[in-house]
Amino acid sequence: MNELSPKVFEAAIEATESLLKFSHPADKSLSYFFRTHRELGSKERPLVADLAYSVIRNKTYLEKISNSQDPESLCLIALNKIFGISWKHLRSKLGNQHNSEIDNISAFVASPLSPSERFSLPEWIWEKLVSQYGEERASELARSMLSKASFDLRVNELKRPRSEILSALAAEGLEVSPTPISKTGIRLSSNVGLQKHPLFLDGSIEVQDEGSQILVDLVGAKRGQMVVDFCAGAGGKTLALGSDMRSTGRLYAFDISAKRLERFKPRLKRSGLSNVHPQLIGSAKDPRLQRLHGKIDRVLIDAPCTGLGTLRRNPDIKWRQKKEDLAALCDTQLSILGEASKLAKIGGRIVYATCSLLREENEQVIEKFLSAHQGRYQLVDVSTILSHDQLTLSNLPYLTLSPDIHDCDGFFAAVIEAI
Repeated sequence: MNELSPKVFEAAIEATESLLKFSHPADKSLSYFFRTHRELGSKERPLVADLAYSVIRNKTYLEKISNSQDPESLCLIALNKIFGISWKHLRSKLGNQHNSEIDNISAFVASPLSPSERFSLPEWIWEKLVSQYGEERASELARSMLSKASFDLRVNELKRPRSEILSALAAEGLEVSPTPISKTGIRLSSNVGLQKHPLFLDGSIEVQDEGSQILVDLVGAKRGQMVVDFCAGAGGKTLALGSDMRSTGRLYAFDISAKRLERFKPRLKRSGLSNVHPQLIGSAKDPRLQRLHGKIDRVLIDAPCTGLGTLRRNPDIKWRQKKEDLAALCDTQLSILGEASKLAKIGGRIVYATCSLLREENEQVIEKFLSAHQGRYQLVDVSTILSHDQLTLSNLPYLTLSPDIHDCDGFFAAVIEAI
């Protein structure tokens, strides 16, 4: 926050106020804010975003230690407690108009905080984590989700090898390194705008968390196969699957959202892939899927979920999720798995994945599915698919990734084979 100025701080207060309404996903709200505040420069926008997101990540903690829910107060206390800027320095940086609020906040003595307050989690989520992981591990996991997410890229090796991309980015003065596990990933030390970078524009790189790249490895799509990305969204995993297939075979990208598939089009064009077929479906039971029943080699189901494994980059999710919605969501996941599994041919592989940390959305969905389809599908141990250095990530027979251990988004994946 060396570039902190009154202009940046006032913008951060306004942006934070917008995000705290939780009327839209935080990234969309922030994008709209920047579109309507074009006076903010390229160095100012990251500062505004970092401060606003820090407030959302640490919302309950900051409210409790400041005795306030006002965006100005929350931004001030975040600068002091999260970014470590002294009150004296803030007074000199921000001018006199915030001195009264600084006096109030700095003089307040908060009562002892509960774990859910300290980790800024809704009580129901904290209770779920403790029940599943135990309090010590739950604390480590919750603490890790208060940090900023890593910034990872996936290299499209149909265009250039990773070594070449690493060298090119390093030559520009960027701090880059290979991702610890994914063989196509690159990790940058900070989030930099790459939307106009030549390597992005020509499809050589895509922004994608390492955890997502590992999921694609688990699918194991090969040349000439028929593959389905069942909940394709904006197509990040679809592009990685297409690269693994070396742009051969046939790759279907299904989704129920026309807007998401529309956002996929420019990414697909940049990638240079010729084997991808985006298709809009009405639901998981769309009649158009029936013609593919029993014909598909690989099916990836990145199921809709609470998204609790992505709280580092999507911290607003925890405030928008409701405990009472979880049961209906799990029913939807089981229904999607049931319909998508019909696509797999005998010996075909189905990968069910979520970016959730909760058993209800993960293991329990798989257990219910297998119980209802005995003799038709079998669970495959991921150790038969992943390389040795990836096995340490697994809660066998499943794959589990978590931000506190693996420094990537939290993911769960199960592999099922049609028999």
